[in-house]
Amino acid sequence: MSHYYQNDPLLASKKRDITLDIDGLTLQFKTDNGVFSKRKVDEGSVVLLKAIIPLRLTGKILDLGCGYGPIGLTIAVTSPSARVDLADVNERALALCAENAETLGLSQRVTFLQSDIYEKIEGPYDSIVVNPPIRAGKRVTYSMYEGALQRLIDGGSLFVVIRKNQGAPTASRFIESLFGNISLISRDKGYYIYQAKKVNK
Repeated sequence: MSHYYQNDPLLASKKRDITLDIDGLTLQFKTDNGVFSKRKVDEGSVVLLKAIIPLRLTGKILDLGCGYGPIGLTIAVTSPSARVDLADVNERALALCAENAETLGLSQRVTFLQSDIYEKIEGPYDSIVVNPPIRAGKRVTYSMYEGALQRLIDGGSLFVVIRKNQGAPTASRFIESLFGNISLISRDKGYYIYQAKKVNK
């Protein structure tokens, strides 16, 4: 059985167009079979975006596990001075991401990386944004948090969205053990948005 957090180029394609309406902004995305939340932008991503759009992130940003790009591309639209890398193991998701970036006129400001978690990602980044694939298990999701610490600049931030009933309290304690700090910056509809900053010890 194929999962969106795996790479399965043989899966039958059935593209569709979806719309994201957020904070007065309307964006169109193309999705397909074999990618996460193909029928609409998932609620966790929407809650995460509502929390970080007002921050107007700058510098170099990584959207890890980007899927077809709703988080990273929306950040690129709303933070025009930022440079965004979008990374995913799923080649189909990355192809859609590139197509969506072109439609949004972002092709010159974003980069696409086919990578199994941080396998081909170096950094450093000012911000790393993660909507973790909870169904992939802790081995995958917790390695996303661990690898972020190594690839952030001093003072850089990890932003994570997790549902309370899918392990948010446990994950937040793990992230805090890595970074030495964590803040709950928003919560809505059962989703918690955390920010952890890399401090120069």
